[in-house]
Amino acid sequence: MSDASAPGNPTPDAVRWTIVLAVVLTAVLEVLDSTIVNVALPQIQAAFGITNDQTVWILTSYIVASVVVMPLTGFFVRMIGGRRLIISAIVGFAAFSALCGLSWSVEIMVACRLGQGIFGAFLIPLSQSILFESFPKEKRGQAMAFFGLGVVVAPVLGPTLGALLTEYFSWRAVFYVNLPIAAFALAMMSGELKSEDTKRIKVDWAGLALMVGAIGCLQLMLDLGESRDWFASRLIQVAAITMIACAATFVLRGWGKKDNIIDLSLFRDRSFAGANMAIMGFGVAMFGSIAILPLFVQGLLGYPVLDAGFLFIPRGIAGGISMVLTGSVLVTRFDPRKILFVGLILTGSGNILLGLLNLNAGFWDLAWPGIVSGLGMGLFFVPMSTLAFQNIGPDRQDEASGIYGVTRSLGSSIGIALVGWQVASRMQYHYATLASGITPFDAAARSWLAPLNLDPSSAEGAAQIAGQVQQQASLLAFQDAFLLTGIAAFLMLPVVLILQRPAANAAPAMAH
Repeated sequence: MSDASAPGNPTPDAVRWTIVLAVVLTAVLEVLDSTIVNVALPQIQAAFGITNDQTVWILTSYIVASVVVMPLTGFFVRMIGGRRLIISAIVGFAAFSALCGLSWSVEIMVACRLGQGIFGAFLIPLSQSILFESFPKEKRGQAMAFFGLGVVVAPVLGPTLGALLTEYFSWRAVFYVNLPIAAFALAMMSGELKSEDTKRIKVDWAGLALMVGAIGCLQLMLDLGESRDWFASRLIQVAAITMIACAATFVLRGWGKKDNIIDLSLFRDRSFAGANMAIMGFGVAMFGSIAILPLFVQGLLGYPVLDAGFLFIPRGIAGGISMVLTGSVLVTRFDPRKILFVGLILTGSGNILLGLLNLNAGFWDLAWPGIVSGLGMGLFFVPMSTLAFQNIGPDRQDEASGIYGVTRSLGSSIGIALVGWQVASRMQYHYATLASGITPFDAAARSWLAPLNLDPSSAEGAAQIAGQVQQQASLLAFQDAFLLTGIAAFLMLPVVLILQRPAANAAPAMAH
């Protein structure tokens, strides 16, 4: 990326940490938008007078554009250079953020969100690649710890920031907040990165079309599956068939093909392949629980929007402390795979603890499981990022980062879709199960309604019972969904065994 980091010409420490701050802010731009906008959706829906299906496209357009373009990071770096690409991405993302805030219709909003997704797709892979090139191996853990503050903690705290901006300003503020962050990151980064020679590259248009078709259809299924009853919908059926056909053709055609749009030979490295599996599963565990927690506390427990947002602060603080501690101390003294193991256990345990809560749960009852998961988050992210790229050369770093970013994004999308489906389907199941045992002659029902002077056979009594059953069914469904995200974390434990232990881990230099 930068010849300042070339061998024999090490980047000065002052410049390195300037780059760290710049790329952390750059990463924050992209990941913050993955959660901050969700809180403002009801206000956007009311402002534009749109339906729930139309509101979904405000989220879907950004995610689809991002996951489709992200794997092409390495291709565009070779074609126009890393410095030009990341500067263009920051400027483009900021411009489309401003246009989103100025939108006057849902059509304009969706178009601008597509632009945001296209430019935002490059930000995290390029930022991660810059960090890896700017630091020697023995100090990458420290750099990735601070990078993790942006990539993992920012989306956790996104609902809190979104709630504050929406409550005290306007829904438009959740887009405008990107502008000062982008300006500061651009000012710090532009002077540190050197221009590179570009190459004339032949575009593999067939491979590009197959990749776009596979990833686009998969994301479409994840975003619309629940609202369209999954495979009962003809659209989902067509998307699934297209996704499988495109993915199979892309892999069979591109495996061993030197000029393929994506270098599939990267997956021959077992650490990189295993890390992509693990980060996808971790995305299901982390983002799945984050996605349904606001629904649980606001929709079922009756928390105000600000209190629901504040609930994420302890988790974010725990994650930040854990990342800094892991990057600066733990990863230099212990086998990173052992740290990963503990991180997955803590993340899964925190999610399962959420599944043990009931309707009387208070703020700290909800916050403590988040703290446990937050600690696990830091223990997972830093060593995983280090292990994933340990055998990847500088010339393939951009492309590998793009692929890694896609698997993380798809993991979060799968997690969100999975828990949404789980809550909806299990709610129906539990309601039917609970209701089947209640009759007008049920002694427990009569006893419960007696203080209200109601009878189970009356319309008012039946309505009271139905409401109570619905509430209990909802609680059980959320408990099942939290349990599922916990299991997802534990299922990734065997994947840790695939990863190679870094040869330099035992070297004294790692402790410096």
